[in-house]
Amino acid sequence: MSAEESLARAEELLARLEKARAELERLSNADDAEKALDVLAELAELSKAIEEELQRAKREAESDAES
Repeated sequence: MSAEESLARAEELLARLEKARAELERLSNADDAEKALDVLAELAELSKAIEEELQRAKREAESDAES
């Protein structure tokens, strides 16, 4: 996967993260703690996936720069 592809994937994940964050905010206003916990778990997974994609993009960019 190229650095550009990794960055595009990270951007997609970031959009999903923002959607989940908005859902969490809505749930906090609705007092739905159980669903809010599910969304928090999803946010944690998305954050980890974004970090992995950014690290992959960084490694690819560094590898391309060395070539």
